[in-house]
Amino acid sequence: MPLFRTKPVEHSIRDTEDPDHRLRRDLTALDLTVLGVGVIIGTGIFVLTGVVARDKAGPAVAISFVLAGIVCGLAALCYAEFASTVPVAGSAYTFSYATLGEFPAWIIGWDLILELALGAAVVAVGWSGYAASLLDSMGLTLPTAIGGSPGSDGGVINLPAVFVVLVVTALLIFGVKMSSRFNAIIVTVKLAVILLVIVAGLFYVKGANYRPFIPPAQSTAEVEGVRAPLMQVLFGAAPVNYGWLGVFAALAIVFFAYIGFDIVATAAEESRRPQRDLPIGILGSLAICTVLYVAVALVVVGMQPYTQLSASAPLADAFRGVGRPGFATIVSVGAIAGLTTVVLIMLLGQTRVFFAMSRDGLLPRGLSAVHPRFGTPYRVTLIMGAVVAVLAGFIPLAELAELVNIGTLFAFVVVAVSVVVLRRTRPDLPRAFRTPLVPLVPALAVLSCLFVMVNLPVETWLRFLAWLLVGVVLYGLYGYRHSRLALHAVDLKQSDNSPELR
Repeated sequence: MPLFRTKPVEHSIRDTEDPDHRLRRDLTALDLTVLGVGVIIGTGIFVLTGVVARDKAGPAVAISFVLAGIVCGLAALCYAEFASTVPVAGSAYTFSYATLGEFPAWIIGWDLILELALGAAVVAVGWSGYAASLLDSMGLTLPTAIGGSPGSDGGVINLPAVFVVLVVTALLIFGVKMSSRFNAIIVTVKLAVILLVIVAGLFYVKGANYRPFIPPAQSTAEVEGVRAPLMQVLFGAAPVNYGWLGVFAALAIVFFAYIGFDIVATAAEESRRPQRDLPIGILGSLAICTVLYVAVALVVVGMQPYTQLSASAPLADAFRGVGRPGFATIVSVGAIAGLTTVVLIMLLGQTRVFFAMSRDGLLPRGLSAVHPRFGTPYRVTLIMGAVVAVLAGFIPLAELAELVNIGTLFAFVVVAVSVVVLRRTRPDLPRAFRTPLVPLVPALAVLSCLFVMVNLPVETWLRFLAWLLVGVVLYGLYGYRHSRLALHAVDLKQSDNSPELR
């Protein structure tokens, strides 16, 4: 069927050598690992730790972080095999095009565009808040009209959020190596702050704050209507705080902290030795961040009773609580550094997905042009940078943030399924990295991701389905007719050493 025509792996790899659409291979395994750490460590470590410990899991929030790391680890094993086998820009979009077909690839690509653009905008707004707080502590207060949330309390435009998006957009246009060096410097600052927090915080940890490690379960008032978790609607399961059910509920929230390791796969085409470097970057960055998350969680809940943790700035306020307010400024600097790299790398991943879809003709092909000097997809980067800047500057995003979670989980499910499909349809392909225990590991990845997804509110599902419906309409109006596979199907069938299109 035309909707499920697949793009052979050989053709995807051949496209990377097209002089007009070829990205520059500048990234090493270390660059990719730093890239992953740069995007994973952000809002989650500076905010979510305290919120989830106080409201959902108590000191056992550390277990929630471990479980979230395991869920992502299962998906990461699948990503590592695919990225090293099909080292082409586009991540889950490219993988699904090679296995499930064009229409599923379009859907996952459309999903990734939403996930990464919205994620970058949400994080830019968070960056703005920390920057405004730091400036305020220095005696420089931004007017509400240019520094507040649009549409509330007199806010007109979130100018700091627009500023950081435009700066990272310029960096991405000037070259992925320059962006990588900037990211490495900022990640170094961020890691130094986090390690300082961990080491300094250990001196103020009290054993009594860990007891009980898993507080007794407490029933909470049921959330009704579209705000209710899908699990509650489907199975009648009332929400519970604390206890093991609270730990699982916290898992769905702290999962947001891990979003980003999959973006390493979008840079596959810019890796020097993708078969070796991509698995190292994907799995290495996830392992490093999991250890740091668990360590920070244990230190924070050890410094203060979990019921007293701050919702807005738990790390900074924990040090204020033990008489060390100077650390609050240090934490703010670390947060600003951390969120800068998250915006940078989310926008990097988003533009590479858009670039891959444009090169395949599913979006206007002219957008995939590469800058002759910098070797970057400058047209796509300019367009998406402008879109994200508008979102961050003018649109209230708080209620849309959970779309980032569901979009990421959906991509994880597709990649896990695609690994099994490609193993069966193309067992001949050389695989530098092989996901262990196939199909068990992909099946566990799918089930664990679905479990997290059903803990999200019904309204998140409705918004996600509405976005996909818009994507279906656009595919029918443009992508289906302009696809390179559709236009050149006969030529592709006759290509040497290529499987026939299905």
